Amino acid sequence: MVDKEYYKTLGIDRNASKSEIKKAYRRLAKKYHPDMNKEDTKAAEEKFKDVSEAYEVLIDDDKRSKYDYFGDAGVRDIFGAGGFNWSDFTRYGDIEDIFGNLFTRGFGFGEESVLDMFFGRRRKPWESLQGRDLRFDLEIDLEDAASGVKKRIDVPHTVVCSDCHGSGAEKGTAPKTCDMCKGSGQVKNVQRRGYSQFISITTCARCKGTGKIIEKKCTKCYGRGVIQKTSRMDIEIPAGAFSGLRLRLEGKGEAGIRGGPSGDLFIVIHVAPHKIFEREGNNILLEVPINFIQAALGAEIEVPTLKGKVKMKIPSGTQSDSIFRLRGKGIKDIRGYGRGDELVRVKVVTPKNLSKEQKRLLQEFGRSSRKR
Repeated sequence: MVDKEYYKTLGIDRNASKSEIKKAYRRLAKKYHPDMNKEDTKAAEEKFKDVSEAYEVLIDDDKRSKYDYFGDAGVRDIFGAGGFNWSDFTRYGDIEDIFGNLFTRGFGFGEESVLDMFFGRRRKPWESLQGRDLRFDLEIDLEDAASGVKKRIDVPHTVVCSDCHGSGAEKGTAPKTCDMCKGSGQVKNVQRRGYSQFISITTCARCKGTGKIIEKKCTKCYGRGVIQKTSRMDIEIPAGAFSGLRLRLEGKGEAGIRGGPSGDLFIVIHVAPHKIFEREGNNILLEVPINFIQAALGAEIEVPTLKGKVKMKIPSGTQSDSIFRLRGKGIKDIRGYGRGDELVRVKVVTPKNLSKEQKRLLQEFGRSSRKR
């Protein structure tokens, strides 16, 4: 009888393919890895050792054939008299193949994978980083949105220090390689727990992960490599601008770090509410009061537009809430497809505080209307 039932340990049959072996091991390694089982670390460590031993044998054609043919005797032949040792299972290719997709971007480690943490693969220290993007909210009038306008704004942001050119070091000096981490930006600590080897990697406390030490900091930027500045910029706002429109100014955001490119500046447009006009796409809406006589007999009235007053005819018999269109008096399309219209809604106003004579005339009008 075979004591070490590797196929049973991984939950696979004896004809399992290599891909099935790897799939089974990924699942069990995730389940029993000591770092994922804080409550019962010892038991999880033993289980993890068992599935690792089974994988080490079954993934190798030669070892698998010996195990299939000789059983326990084959296992002793594979590992020697001492049996499986965790150090037998330290080939980087095997572990990367198993853990590379298993722990990437998970378990609270941010964007670096557990594999990166185990083997020291991480972002390069002292690498250039792009500066942050900035947002500037700008309010404009409806008239400006209709025809376009140029605005001048003051934007506070960081720029590369002119003295150290972004290095953070005093003039005539340069950052030096950190002697604690040897430029890697991290410090590795290896511990053994039973059959397992645990590697903890921490950010270098001396260089803060940059891999470099600035012995003499720049007196202008205090070692930051950037300084604060307020820049005056002229912004071209296109005709047809609307609330929520984002204008991107490339390279006008925060300065890059260690020679990296600057971020972008995004201008977010807000069109202020108008006193009399409402906007509906490229059209503008206006409500105009007219009296009973104008509605009944017709008239020519003046109505405001975005570019001054124009005359508009009211035909006789106009009803309240009638809408008249003034073509081309709206907002220019932002893509250049013409201009919207102005839609004028008329409201017939009922007269108040009539004189006796006015009441008499309206009563006569009412009697004559009933005779028709």
